[in-house]
Amino acid sequence: MSIGHALLGLLEGGPRHGYDLKRAYDERFGQDRPLHYGQVYSTLSRLLKNGLVTEAGVEAGDGPERKRYAITDAGVTDVERWLSTPEKPEPYLQNTLYAKVVLALLSGRSAAEVLDTQRSAHLNTMRELTRRKTDGDLADQLICDFALFHLEADLRWLELTAARVDQLAVEVMR
Repeated sequence: MSIGHALLGLLEGGPRHGYDLKRAYDERFGQDRPLHYGQVYSTLSRLLKNGLVTEAGVEAGDGPERKRYAITDAGVTDVERWLSTPEKPEPYLQNTLYAKVVLALLSGRSAAEVLDTQRSAHLNTMRELTRRKTDGDLADQLICDFALFHLEADLRWLELTAARVDQLAVEVMR
């Protein structure tokens, strides 16, 4: 996800300072990978330089003064363009797991063990996501469903590959 576009989208609700933006981002998008403060401020600096945000005043606080940022008309246009542009579907033709299976076969190791180990890891992650989904709000449920559907597709591939591993071994060893 584009952090810059996410911050611009959050600024459409009104001016905020970096701390508020980080907190809002982490609540909505960063539960598994929260932003670092440095990332927020470097992104805001770039957005400011590109004319997509402007400084909207300074707040005094207990610590250092905090700059408030507001989205510009150019920033709104940029968010609109980003939202209307479809994401490129990822075909995943260069996959680390596939490479591991092939390399296991080439080295005489058990590709079945590689697949079994990965299947177990996928199932554990799916159980964790299902628990999280059960306890979460609608936003959490939707992001968990997104991840679960991708993991289910991976599991189908693991099963298909396990069924064809002997045939793949013959082709790889040619």
